[in-house]
Amino acid sequence: MDFYGFYTGKIFDAYKYLGAHINRGKSGKAEEVVFRTFAPSASRISVIGEFNGWTETPMEKVHDGNFWELISKEAKPGMMYKYRIYDRAGNCIDHCDPYGYGMELRPNTASIIRDMDAYKFHDGKWMKKRSDHSDLPLNVYELHFGSFRKPSEEPDAWYDYEEMADILLPYLKENGYNYLEIMPLNEYPCDESWGYQGTGFFSPTSRYGTADQLKYFVDRCHENDIGVILDFVPVHFAVDDYALANYDGTALYEYPHSDVGDSEWGSRNFMHSRGEVRSFLQSAAEYWLNEYHIDGLRMDAISRAIYWQGMPERGVNSNAVEFLRYMNQGLKERHPSVILAAEDSTSFPGVTKPAEEGGLGFDYKWDMGWMNDTLDYFRTAPEYRTRDYHKLTFSMMYYYDERYLLPLSHDEVVHGKATILQKMYGDYGQKFPQARAFYMYMYTHPGKKLNFMGNEIGHFREWDEKRELDWNLLTFPAHQDFHRFMEDLNHFYLEHPALSELDYDMEGFQWLECHAEEKCVYVFERCTKERRNETGKSRDQMNRQERIVAAFNFSDEEQEIEIKCEDKKSLKRVFSSEYKEYGGQEEKKEKIIKAKKEIATLKLKPFSAEYYLIQSCD
Repeated sequence: MDFYGFYTGKIFDAYKYLGAHINRGKSGKAEEVVFRTFAPSASRISVIGEFNGWTETPMEKVHDGNFWELISKEAKPGMMYKYRIYDRAGNCIDHCDPYGYGMELRPNTASIIRDMDAYKFHDGKWMKKRSDHSDLPLNVYELHFGSFRKPSEEPDAWYDYEEMADILLPYLKENGYNYLEIMPLNEYPCDESWGYQGTGFFSPTSRYGTADQLKYFVDRCHENDIGVILDFVPVHFAVDDYALANYDGTALYEYPHSDVGDSEWGSRNFMHSRGEVRSFLQSAAEYWLNEYHIDGLRMDAISRAIYWQGMPERGVNSNAVEFLRYMNQGLKERHPSVILAAEDSTSFPGVTKPAEEGGLGFDYKWDMGWMNDTLDYFRTAPEYRTRDYHKLTFSMMYYYDERYLLPLSHDEVVHGKATILQKMYGDYGQKFPQARAFYMYMYTHPGKKLNFMGNEIGHFREWDEKRELDWNLLTFPAHQDFHRFMEDLNHFYLEHPALSELDYDMEGFQWLECHAEEKCVYVFERCTKERRNETGKSRDQMNRQERIVAAFNFSDEEQEIEIKCEDKKSLKRVFSSEYKEYGGQEEKKEKIIKAKKEIATLKLKPFSAEYYLIQSCD
């Protein structure tokens, strides 16, 4: 390990030196395990574990005296261990390994020796073609691993990583999702934290199996052309005394003062000004990307890194900002095709600007403004939507400042906020047509898409990590129809490049009607690039440009709207929220609207949306 780089926060491979590592003989068999930990303020440290009957085997100081090491021929892969750390006053606490590759299921706290070379991936084809999807459709299904499906109603009953591959992957493919985002899989003690308050930043949670089983799951995802994004938390960690908190008897990973050291969630904030902490977090990020072939990281609570305690009035945390910039640049240099996404609700500039140009270097930023404004609009009674009309146009005023992803995440369906369907105004019957129109608006609005599990079946009960989704809803016709609608809409999005190719180019979007306040009607166009000079293409193919008109009526009355349409052009309806198979009132049949004197007239039913392809009348 580059020790100078470790201390200055420049390395990404600290996990290859620290932790428990297997040394092999000439035969390739494990002959011994090397334990190493960083604890500069400890007076002495012992390893206790299965291999020594949980009695103390002293570690020796190595390098500059801040690192401790033990080589054991008795320790074997799969065995449990802890570090018994004595502070300067002689008091001791048993800690899990900060760099451990596995841990016991809570409430137990031991680390587990893992052989990280045992599993061999078979995803070379996927890894070669992988991209950040900037000009491709990115339709993300956000998942809490333990509550999608459960084998029983017991609180600690979960499918493991291997079993979930067979359950989940056919569902994702059938439903039209090409990426999966999993809420944190690092080890964590409290189920209710959902993994966001971690104790094992290098340990896949034992709730769902082992490191090899997780590798198998990712491998299977890639085999099915599904990318995997993992939630990563570089801001704070759990307070449990067996983990990172006061690791060597001092505040080694956290701030020593509670005014900046304690987070609003009751956790401890990482001290990003320390090089050792930066190297720890950068190495954790690299670990998931390198060792598990994870395709992206969604970084949580970035606003709390940008500003002290997430409060702009307290000023920018320049050390944390520099850490994010350096880490993202390093990750992209090592893995150019991975996706780095920021969950950030601030107006801090340059979040998705390249790090080498002074930005933070994320590929995408969650558009929390779009999410809040849009959901607020749909909560509102139709008679007030004329007043709130421009809540749905405002997003395009700032949209090109960053590269945005449109999220409908787990945070929007818990803690009394109501589910997405339940948020729609009105009674049970009124909610479904509005939800269909709402989702059609989302899927044509520029920006990549993210939907939390259950949204696609019209979940009514708020999400609970202890219970599986209410799959029995699909026995009710309204939910069956809505699920069919979401499936078709997802595939439509994946199949039509006009909805993604120019997501971050102003030429890809044009308002056709954004001042019909009294009618609550909106119309815009999405398009691809014109392809004129591609070799090997026919004349028709070279000039082909996909252009889609999306029209929305969010009022409770039928509306008629006129839009400008070029001469010799017509509009062919290709998708409608009002098809009977989705619970609407119209037969699914061809509908052509021809422009008269360059004006096309659209008639839209209440709470409805329609997509049209612009085509030539010749």
